[in-house]
Amino acid sequence: MLDSPKYLASAYPERTRVITGILIELLNDAAVVGIAVMFFPILKKQSERLALGLVGLRIIEAVTLVVGKISALSLIAVSRQYLEAGSPDGGPFQALGASVLGGRHWAGQMTAVFFILGALIFYDLLYRSKIVPRFIPVWGFIALVLLIIGNLIGEPGMSQEFQPVMLLYLPIVLNELFLAVWLMAKGFNASADILQPQHT
Repeated sequence: MLDSPKYLASAYPERTRVITGILIELLNDAAVVGIAVMFFPILKKQSERLALGLVGLRIIEAVTLVVGKISALSLIAVSRQYLEAGSPDGGPFQALGASVLGGRHWAGQMTAVFFILGALIFYDLLYRSKIVPRFIPVWGFIALVLLIIGNLIGEPGMSQEFQPVMLLYLPIVLNELFLAVWLMAKGFNASADILQPQHT
């Protein structure tokens, strides 16, 4: 809805949908940090420095995600003033709305940078620790390359129809879903060296 050309006219009347959607997305933002924190005790046995780096990058990623949500919430106030002014064409409301959306866009771009950096560390640690089959992090590395290409080409807006560039985002989505299902169904590889008890 916020990517629609009529977002100024719809953001305030549809504020309940906007706020509900943002609250749901905030659960994802919390999970971004939570996953890194839960993996930390295991991955630090492979490299504590990289495991700490992963947690730090995920925190920064979550902060940029939240900034994008705040921008979306501010559109509700802009939309209300726009409607109270009689929905004028042009003028300061369109400029202010475009500025808010611009902030949301750049927050999304920064989020992608920190996600990619964090994912590189995550897949590196998964690959070296062998706590999951190595094809999963290898798949992740390939998916990240495609994700980077997709971001360089330019992310299509949510309101646009299907474009081939969208296919470049699919492998990373499938990889993350597959990893989650694998961990729930199979768990960690118990024979991995870092999971073996340390004898003194």
